[in-house]
Formats: sequence, structure tokens, C-alpha cells
Amino acid sequence: MRRHLAVLVGSVALGLCGLIVFVSVRPGNASAPPVVAGAKAEGDGPRIASSKISHVTVYPDSALVTREIDVPAGAGLMELVVSPLPEATIVSSLYTESNETIRVLTTRFRTRPVKEDTRDEVRKIDEEIKKLQLEQRKITAESKTLSENMGLMTKLEAYTTASTIHATEKGKLDSDAAIQLAKYLMDGRVEKMKALLVLQEQTLTNTESMEYAKRRLNSLTTGTNKVERDAVLVIDKPNPGAGKVKLNYLVSSAAWKPQYKFRAGKTAKDAVTVEYLAAVVQQTGEDWERVGITLSTAQPMLNAAPPELHALAVAIMPRDGKPTGVTLGGLQQGVGNSYLNNDSRVAQTANVPPGAMQPPMPSESLSKNRITFANPGMGARAEDLKEASKQLRAQSQIASNMKASKDASELANYAAVLDQVCDLVVMTQKASPGAAPKSAEGPSVTYHLANKLSVPSRNDEQVIEVTKLDFEPDYFYKAVPVLSAHVYRQANLVNKSKHVLLPGEATMYNGTDFVGRMTLPLVAVGEEFTAGFGAEPQLQVSRLMVERSKTMQAGNQILKYEYRILISSYKTEKVKVQVWDRLPHAEKEAMGVNLVKVSPELCKDPVYLREERTNNLLRWDLEIDPEMRGEKAKKITYDFQLELDRQATLGSFQTK
Repeated sequence: MRRHLAVLVGSVALGLCGLIVFVSVRPGNASAPPVVAGAKAEGDGPRIASSKISHVTVYPDSALVTREIDVPAGAGLMELVVSPLPEATIVSSLYTESNETIRVLTTRFRTRPVKEDTRDEVRKIDEEIKKLQLEQRKITAESKTLSENMGLMTKLEAYTTASTIHATEKGKLDSDAAIQLAKYLMDGRVEKMKALLVLQEQTLTNTESMEYAKRRLNSLTTGTNKVERDAVLVIDKPNPGAGKVKLNYLVSSAAWKPQYKFRAGKTAKDAVTVEYLAAVVQQTGEDWERVGITLSTAQPMLNAAPPELHALAVAIMPRDGKPTGVTLGGLQQGVGNSYLNNDSRVAQTANVPPGAMQPPMPSESLSKNRITFANPGMGARAEDLKEASKQLRAQSQIASNMKASKDASELANYAAVLDQVCDLVVMTQKASPGAAPKSAEGPSVTYHLANKLSVPSRNDEQVIEVTKLDFEPDYFYKAVPVLSAHVYRQANLVNKSKHVLLPGEATMYNGTDFVGRMTLPLVAVGEEFTAGFGAEPQLQVSRLMVERSKTMQAGNQILKYEYRILISSYKTEKVKVQVWDRLPHAEKEAMGVNLVKVSPELCKDPVYLREERTNNLLRWDLEIDPEMRGEKAKKITYDFQLELDRQATLGSFQTK
């Protein structure tokens, strides 16, 4: 006869979000049949063990939470119920890591109805509303009492008036008593009126507080049901000692993006300090307190096999024929509107932070719904197709994590269709020989933060520091007088750190002075990049057309232009200035563009000559001496001519 033992291992509010683990223990050996999840033998009951969040990996549109579960002492089969899990939990993502002494047989997700919402923040607001309601009842009772007292004073006033008239008629009026009674009535009215006004003010304040609390409660509970979400673990322990297992689950409503603060030093020799920050959206419903944080740009991958490759069917259509199916005109509208036929269904989950991908819910296979395009040459842009492909691949990975393997394969094949459309009919520029292929999914970067941090669940973004870097600057100033009258301070920096700098918004400072913002591109380890530190008022630039003329030569018209650029310095030290300008760039041979004369010479940098000079962009690298202004201002002159047919004229202008 087997005896059942129920062991209580502590009554502890678990985790940092009030997570509780109920444990039922059944003694026995490792070969005993497993307990059916959710079933309890006679005499068994839930037992409490402790747990806490130990680590969180934050992805661009989700987070992987790792929770350590304390397994109580005792050998045999055990059923652990981890409760409550946050509402943002992705059901199919639960898995448990065990060790050599503990074997996890099953991990499953379940929901159960509850009478009240057990979340701490919801309970606090409920308690606040109850206190406000109690206070309101007290105010109402006091107001009613004051009103009744005011009515009694009115009756007393009427009685006093009648008594005074009667006493006057009889010649028995006591004037002192009448005056004293009148004063009592007047003072009493004033006192009670003031008290009534105070109660009315309290009623107004209390009503506003109650409405605000109800709005907060509504924002937390909208779209939710009063259910608890549990993880049920069935484990087998051959050894009686206590141990630990790790429960992992993905949550939506979490995201992060990089931010930067660049600080230039007081002198040109001082290092540029870069604060690498992460703006984290944490709306999962559970707080992360003193946990290890990892930031990753990858998509979480829970699939062990790649998607299935489908055949690529291509239809031929006449050039002037009308396309059938989905056109490419609405590419910016998103995946659900532009790339899938109307019959396909990709449901979306709620509470996903702004900018995060909406994960598709498992649905019937999308295999019956094929993607159909109009002729991609009719206005489709490669950039739109590539961005759509990137989004589809992200959705494919999310679907795979949610065990919707057929949907994942379909979405991955849709993404591949977009890439191949670019290769076959849209792309017009060939890659340079020897160029490395670019990944459609961008770089996958992971940052392990050194210290444990606390990130509570709340609606606004939270900024945490990833690392702090020092870069040796090579300062110069850049002037583009055709675009702006300001001269900007810039610095060439080399990323000598061990961290890839991801694209993001950077806030720029000169010392403690804010000078503006810029968008930082992707910077690999060892790569050089340029940072801007705002306009420099001690340097000024002007651009003037000195002369314009027109002549005829051999049936063609020659248009000649002469320009002058002046750079004035009010600084006390020599500085390097980079000046840019441009000539018209003719894409057809119908017009000739010739730079006739230029002083000083253009920059000889090989990269500039290969990349920018061929597009008729002009660049001068100059050294400007201190106080070079007025008659001593640095002068740049150049003239160029346009040659075109005498019957032609300059038409459209556009930038590329």
C-alpha cells in the first residue's frame, strides 16, 4: 500500500511579480508512472515553493523570461503549478530547463477562472476605488446632516420671529435675548455654510479621483478576462535533495531600440564620450526586478528545422495587359493588406508595443492562399519590396515560435517571392564585383549587460545604459553653402570598441550644452564614422554667382556660370574646413557639363573621386587660419559651362 505525503515547502509570495508555485509531491521511484498533469490523488494538495525571475532577453518585438523554480526536497514524481503567468505570455513558447538530478516530463500552459483580478497593480487600484467610495459615503452623510441642521435653524428662525412679534405686542420684549438669539442664528448659518462648501469641494475632488482611478483600471483590464494563467510542470526526482529548474517563456508587449548620447570635450584633443543607451518598452504585466538583462537584435528562434521550400510559379502577361490579383501600389500599407490575398488570415495579438511586429496567431494553413502580383515594373520600388520581405520573415519566425509551422513556411515563401521579384524584374543596379552579399535581415547583435537591473512594467519607455565608450576624435568643419549658411562641427571617429553600434537616434552635446540630434547609421567594429556636433557660429560661409553668360558655337548654345564662395573665421586657432558644392549632372548626352576653372584644387581623396566626383559633386579640403575674414577671407572660385542644342532649354530639376 502506497502512502501519499503532502509537503508544505514555505508560504512565500514568489518572484518579483507575486508569482506562486504550487507543488504536489508523490513519493516513489524513477520508474513510477507519470502523474497526469492537473490530476491530484486523494490527500494530495497544492504546495508552495519559491521562484523568481533571474534573466530576461529582450528582442525587438518580444522578450524571453527565465524564471528559477525552487524544487522542494523529496524523491519521485512532482507536479508544480507556476501561477500566475503574465497575460502577454505566448502560450506555445513555454519550455523548461532541467539538470542531471531533475528530469522534466511535461511543461504545459493552462488557464483557470478567478473571481477577481490578482495583479498587484489592479488590486491596488481596486482598493483605492473602495477607499474613495467609502469616503464619498461619509461626505454624503455629513452633507445630509448639515442640510438637516440648516433646516432646523430655518424653523428656529421662524419661531424666533413669531415670538419676538408676540412679545413686542405684549410689551414684554427682552431686547438682549433677542439680539443674542439673532447673533446665534447668523453665526450658525455662516459656520454651517462654510462647512457645506468644504464638503462640496471634497465631493468634487473625490469624484475626480474616482473617475481617474476607474480610467486607470479600465486601461489595465480592457480586453482581459478574470482568469489566471499557469504553467504546469511534471518532474521526476530520483534524489531526495532540493533543486532548481528554469522555466522559460516568451512575452509580447516588450521591445527595445538603441539610443546614444555623444559628448565632445572642451578641446580638440579630448575624447568624444558616447553613452550607448537602450530604450526599453516593458508592458508585459510583470516587473523585472534585479535581473540579468540581455539585449538582442535577433528574432527568438524556437524551431529546430527550416521552413519548407515551395515552387516559384511565374505567369507571363502582355505589356499592355491589365494585371490580375494583388497590385504592388500599396506596399507601404503593410503585410496584411498588400501581400496576402483576401482569403488568408493572419490574426494579431493585443498589447504589442508601438513599432513591434504583430505576431500571427496559429490558424488554418495559408497554403491555399497564394501571393499574386501585378507587373512589378509598374511602379514597384525595390526598397518597399525589401522592407516587406523583412517584415514577412519576422512574422514567419513568430509563427514558427507559436508552433504554426505551415503558416511559418507560407510566410517565409512569401518573403522569398519578394526578394526574387527584386532580382528578376525590379533591381536595375548591379552589385560591384567582389561586393559581399547583404543580409535581408540585418545584423544580429547581442549585448549582455554587466549589472542586474530593475525594469518595472509600465506604459512609458525606460532607458537603461548598455555601455560607455570613448573615441579619439579627428575634428573638422563642414560647409554646404548651397544648402545652408551654417558651418557645422564634425568629427571622424573609429569604433575601436567591442560593440557594434546599431542604427538609432543620437543626442549631441558640446560638453554639457545640447547642440542637436542626428541619426547614427550601423557602425561595425573597426569602422570609421562621422558624428556632427552642431553649427559653429565662429565660422561663416557665403556663396555668390559672380557672372552668367550665353554664347553660340557650332549650332550649340554655351551657358557659362562663375561662382565665388567665401569662408570667414572668427576663431583663434587654425581649423580644417570641408566645403561642398555641386554642378548640374546630365544623365543623357543631350547636354554637356564641363568644369572649366577652379581655385583652389578639388580634393584628391580616392573615395571622393570614385563615389562623389562622378556625380558632379565638388569638395574642397581647406585649412583656415585664425581671424581670416573680411578682405582676408578664404576664397573659392570656380566656373563651369553647359553645352546644349540651340533649340533646347533647361527643363526639369530634381535631386537624387
